[in-house]
Formats: sequence, C-alpha cells, structure tokens
Amino acid sequence: MPNEFATDSTAMRTWLRNQLFQFIGRVFSADHGKDILTDALQGQLARPTCLPNPQLLAESPYPDVGGASVASKLGHDGHGAVFITGRFRSGSTLLWNIFRHTAGCTAFYEPLNERRWFDLQARGKHTDKTHQHVEDYWREYDGLGELASYYREDWIRCHLYMEAGAWDPALKRYIEILIERAPERAVLQFNRVDFRLAWLRAHFPSAKIIHLYRHPREQWLSIFRGGPVFPRSGRVADFGPFDNFYLLMWARDLSRQFPFLRECQTEHPYQLFYLIWRLSYLFGRHYADWSLAFESLVQDPRDELSRLFDFLGLGQVEDRILGLIERPQLGKWTSYADATWFADHEAECERTLAEFFAATPAAHGLIEA
Repeated sequence: MPNEFATDSTAMRTWLRNQLFQFIGRVFSADHGKDILTDALQGQLARPTCLPNPQLLAESPYPDVGGASVASKLGHDGHGAVFITGRFRSGSTLLWNIFRHTAGCTAFYEPLNERRWFDLQARGKHTDKTHQHVEDYWREYDGLGELASYYREDWIRCHLYMEAGAWDPALKRYIEILIERAPERAVLQFNRVDFRLAWLRAHFPSAKIIHLYRHPREQWLSIFRGGPVFPRSGRVADFGPFDNFYLLMWARDLSRQFPFLRECQTEHPYQLFYLIWRLSYLFGRHYADWSLAFESLVQDPRDELSRLFDFLGLGQVEDRILGLIERPQLGKWTSYADATWFADHEAECERTLAEFFAATPAAHGLIEA
C-alpha cells in the first residue's frame, strides 16, 4: 500500500509539473507573455563582464584535450565584405543589382529572406515585377546548401533588435559562410538588420556597412506596390490586409525595446511606419560607414556611385551599371495626402522620440549621430 501511494504521488507530481510547464510555455509564447517576461528581466540578463582573457582559449594544459586551437575557429572578421542595410522599398534591390553587375563582387540578395535562396524547393521562381532588370534573386546561392544547417526562419520576426554582445552563433556562421564561399568580394544586401547593426559591427569589425535610406512619405506609398492603399482615416487595427512588408510584425517585436511602438500607442499606421523608419535612419547613420539617399542615387547616379565606389576601392563606374538605373517619378506621395497631413503625424512621432531619447541615456549616442 505505501509503495502504491508513493507511485501514485510521483505520477501526480510528474503530471502537474508537465501541465505547469506547458502552461508557462503557452503564456510566454504569446506577445503579452513576452512583454511580461521582458519587463521582469529588464537589466538582469547582461552577459558577464569579469571573464578571463580570451587569448587563453588558445592554450590547453593537456595537448590531447580540446582538439584544434579554439583561436583558429573564431571566424571571419568581415575583411573585404560589404553589408548593405536598408528598409523595405528603400531601393535596396537596385543597389544590390548594381553590385551584382560590378566586376569583382559577388552580391547576395537578402540573406535572411524566408524564401531560403539556397533551397531549390523553397525559393520558387518568381520575382517582384517592380524590381527592374532583375531576372532572379538566387543564382549566387547555388551550391550553398550547407546554409540550411544554420538558417532560422524566425530571424525575420524575432530579436530584430540585437546588441553588440547578443548571442547567435548560427547567424554569425551563416554570414561567415557567405563571405568565405563568395568567389569574389562578398556584398550582402539586408532588409532585416536595421537594429542589428551593433551586432554586425561587433562580429564583423572589418566589413564596410552601407546605409541606404529613402524619403519616408515616398516609401510609405511604395509599400502598397500600386495596389489598394490604406485610407488616411484608417486605424492600426485595420491595417493587416494592407501590411505587405511586415510593419505590424516589426512593431510587435521591437516594442520590447521601444514601447511606443505598441499598436495602442499610435493612431494611424503611418505613425508606426515613420517611427521605425526614423529609428532605422538613426541606427544606420550611427553604425554605418556610408549613408546614401535613394533620391540622390537615382537623380545623380554617376556622381553618387563614383564616390561610393572610390570609398570601397571598386574603380570606375561603368556605363552598363548606370543602365540599370531607371529614375522613378518622385513626389508620388502627394497623391495620398497633402504635406500637412504627413507633417502632423511626423511631428507627433518626433515628440515621442525626443521624450524617449531624453529618458534613455544609452540612446544619446544615436541622437548625436
């Protein structure tokens, strides 16, 4: 009888423990649960600073223990590589295509894209019709199936903000492979590293980071790609069917670092868009080696590219490169709303940002940039 009672008691504890863990897992997989956890652990998970000198990793007290020197496995520092960072619909595909056609460069299109360009089955065959002079996005990835061992689809939606000391060895190795396997100078064009630039800078200190930005009003209209546009009187809660470029997803993830991005804090989705655009611009200006306006690129391509190529040591800009650039009609945003409508929303966002930066000492460096 006692043994039966002990067995039943153990089974009951096991069942209760499993139920509790499942409940906790469900709670913290939801956005509200993540917010609670983030608030509770704020400032509690900093990486240890009192560590031994990492050069000691090259030593082993026993020659048969540890295998090859760890120091030789620390990876690529990014020497020679170029990283392009830009928001969606900023002209980043155009800039990537320019590098793709530049002698001495191997340009990889959106390495973190969920279409998994290295995967013949997943990547499909279609291209965006608004991407002129682009037949495919993937040929540079052919033969790089090893990337599948490192790629994580949640890179597109989780941890969009990464500090310099963030721990993601899979992402680091994924980028290293692209740099190492590139037949020529590796150029990686990203649309998802706006708020990961500190991490990229820390792990690839010798790489050059090129920051591309576009007028926010023009970019806002471009996200609808010529289809139905979201009404000026609409609310954030109704934006889902119009959200072609992950705005709500980004706002939800980044709201853990920037609480003013919570949907309930903004009136129109343009405010969410503008806040992320503005933060992205600040991060780009702070961490990048070179910032380039899309408007300048398409209006005066020879001069802008000549200066950029000179900075990167790429030689002269060939006429065939200039032939890839078709100047779009600028000022289309006026068909959406007048300047006063945009300015009112932008002014509200600027007030929010000013208050946040004033209350966040660690952010002062970005503002000064």
